[in-house]
Amino acid sequence: MARLTLTTFLTLDGVMQAPGGPEEDRAGGFPYGGWLAPFFDPDTDRFIGEVFERAQAFLLGRRTYEIFAGFWPGITDPADAVAARLNGLPKYVATHTLTDPRWQHTTLLGGDVPAEVARLKERLDGDGELQIHGSGALARTLMGHDLIDEYHLLVAPVALGAGIRLFPEGGPPTAFELTASHVTASGTALLSYRPTGRPAFGDFTRA
Repeated sequence: MARLTLTTFLTLDGVMQAPGGPEEDRAGGFPYGGWLAPFFDPDTDRFIGEVFERAQAFLLGRRTYEIFAGFWPGITDPADAVAARLNGLPKYVATHTLTDPRWQHTTLLGGDVPAEVARLKERLDGDGELQIHGSGALARTLMGHDLIDEYHLLVAPVALGAGIRLFPEGGPPTAFELTASHVTASGTALLSYRPTGRPAFGDFTRA
């Protein structure tokens, strides 16, 4: 069975919306697109490269897929490991609206997406990861079904006070185990976590 991992950029207050540029995602009138750029440094780039080296396939939401498909097919340098993986490996897109994907090696997943993803995890074999990048709506859906096996969170030292968050109010309470951590020169925290089940609770008011 393949391990399903999520890699995403976050602000200190948990926002994942539009890290890459002002026009990436203006949903809800979001005015702060491009917040990641001042903090993206060689350590962050190296970490992303290491994540992509472990990929055997990608699982993306429609919006993230369209952003990637509009950029990465034009990067043909074989030395670019991220482009080589995205262009050459299978891509599965969770969508009920996309009907004619033009990026090679793309398969559409419709219907009951959590069930489709569970079957996909069973079907894929090997040591590599089935990777989600960004794709917040898809990630939140799969979190609700305990389908994500590991989270790679790249937390930039900025808070925005608005925007779409990875962990929404009303999401499932979940405890995590920290498996790796590093802080880059820009102050970005590179954190890897595995979910361990539901949280335990205590009471400091009792001796």
